[in-house]
Amino acid sequence: MKHYKVLVILFLFVFQVQYAQYTDEINSNRPGKSMMAFSVGKSVFQTEMGLNFQNEDHSKLKYTANGFIGEIDFRYGLFFEELEFIAELQYQNDSYKTSFDKTRRSALKKTLIGAKYLIYDPFKNYEVKENLYSWKANHKFNWRQFLPAVSGYVGVNLNFSDNPFNYAPSYIEEPVVSPKVMLITQNHFGKQWVFVTNIMYDKIASDFASINYILTLTRGFNQKWSGFLEHQGYKGDYYSDGVFRVGAAYLFDKSIQIDASVGTNIKNTPSIFNAGLGFSWRFDSNYKEVKIEKDKGSKMDKKMKKKAEKENRKRKDEVE
Repeated sequence: MKHYKVLVILFLFVFQVQYAQYTDEINSNRPGKSMMAFSVGKSVFQTEMGLNFQNEDHSKLKYTANGFIGEIDFRYGLFFEELEFIAELQYQNDSYKTSFDKTRRSALKKTLIGAKYLIYDPFKNYEVKENLYSWKANHKFNWRQFLPAVSGYVGVNLNFSDNPFNYAPSYIEEPVVSPKVMLITQNHFGKQWVFVTNIMYDKIASDFASINYILTLTRGFNQKWSGFLEHQGYKGDYYSDGVFRVGAAYLFDKSIQIDASVGTNIKNTPSIFNAGLGFSWRFDSNYKEVKIEKDKGSKMDKKMKKKAEKENRKRKDEVE
């Protein structure tokens, strides 16, 4: 099978369905902001980092801000193949300028610790067998690709200091701890296209609570390169916005990926432009391949299997 192995979400189709989620090449969430449904694999450690230039210009408050955002994620598969623990850190440093003043801002903008678990994999216990009697049967449209892989995520935001980068009034304090939950879906359309959806409820039970989503469409161009388009939406009492991003990633070797992206939002309170470079690295020396015992499959699996067997017998009889 030809591999389209560049971006994280494209690599997932490479694994053989009777085995675990681990793949031969690195699975990185970068350069997009969405989180894929599959984990890195049990005992696999991975880090994903980026450095971004960001410009803000607020039309009503009449300020500009220019600076850098450093981000790093740590991912580790533990206990089960389907389970992954994730720590996300984001640090921002910029120059904030108004008509009357100029100051330097810096803070740990985000500290988020959570876990993700794969709930449903549509390709588990499913194997497409070649039909020796029909070219048409081997190339027909596979409706199963519309069944997404589904994962759930639970995490906590940690706030260790006053955050000068939030958009709420200064008298509203961000809580020290606030939960986050997320539903993740992932579809593979053919061998080149992958569509990921994240729907999340962030900073639950706080004044900063918001319902957000991320939609990411990725295409593999060859064995090394891929590109993506992404839309992210925020909906909260103190901040709502829409962001669009585009970028590309390059597979340097089986454990290293580099990437680049640009993004902008749709409003001018503030307008935001962001451009960045990223790097992902995986350590998998401790990984031991785990063969998952096949079960009897779901009712849908059985029904589709019986239908395929019936069609094969019919075509075989026609040939004979």
